[in-house]
Amino acid sequence: MKKFKKLVAIEPVFLQESSREEIKQYCEQAVFYDEEAADAAEIVKRIGDADGIFVSFKHPIGKEILEKCPNLKYIGMCCSLYSEKSSNVDIAYAREHGITVTGVRDYGDEGVAEYVVSELIQILHGTGGYTPFFGIESEIKDLKVGILGMGATAQVIAKALKFFNADISYYSRTRKPELENENGYQYKELDEILKASDVVCSCLSKNVTLLYERELELLGEHKIIFNTSLSPSFDMDAMKTWLSKKDTHYFCDTLMGLGDEVLLTYPNVHCIKKSSGTTRQAIVRLNEKVLVNLRKYVQM
Repeated sequence: MKKFKKLVAIEPVFLQESSREEIKQYCEQAVFYDEEAADAAEIVKRIGDADGIFVSFKHPIGKEILEKCPNLKYIGMCCSLYSEKSSNVDIAYAREHGITVTGVRDYGDEGVAEYVVSELIQILHGTGGYTPFFGIESEIKDLKVGILGMGATAQVIAKALKFFNADISYYSRTRKPELENENGYQYKELDEILKASDVVCSCLSKNVTLLYERELELLGEHKIIFNTSLSPSFDMDAMKTWLSKKDTHYFCDTLMGLGDEVLLTYPNVHCIKKSSGTTRQAIVRLNEKVLVNLRKYVQM
């Protein structure tokens, strides 16, 4: 079994005490930082001579950091890794320099789905400080919901809304015929989704933008957008114009998904400023997956 000389959690990464104790078995020295790093220079300082690190999605770990940390051999991402392009770690640089990068998936989807359902029920019923969206208390039943993307999070959201008999359609780079057949979802092109839906839920990968001025004009007034991505899925100026239309609402959980904190001044923007996917149960799932990745690496 390999053993690290030094493993560093460079920021808060939701590692539980039991996980920390197991991690210590795989290294001569373990360091866990429980406060955010101020900047890239601070991250480099924290990494120091470590040959392994744990990171979250909050800070970019790019070439300018990695090239200053020549001892690194392992980066454990304590967050979702869906693709090289959307990752906050420069995986291409890491690969070229013999650094193994591992990530996890599908640990916080349930909490995100509960967030969407909870907020949607409140605005439809007119509770939680909202006015009923349709002028009278309404159910999710028959609500026309268009989902952008059909990855793991989107599938959990779609399943939750289908339970309440929402009318689910989706747009994705790749069709999912098995989901259409099994759950009755309808595949539609983006323009059709925008024109036909009461609610659009954007579940796109990080740094993917689909909604520009034209698309938001097609969406029109008296509509709701949810964004569950870690970045805005829209052009900011176009979104500000859309938010000036009658009865429009934008929901997101994180400030990263919000994109620009000036949107917090809009009365029809609703952001809880924290990840809805970091529930107690999600943290347990995250720890299990991070440890599985680490165990596999040390046993290689």
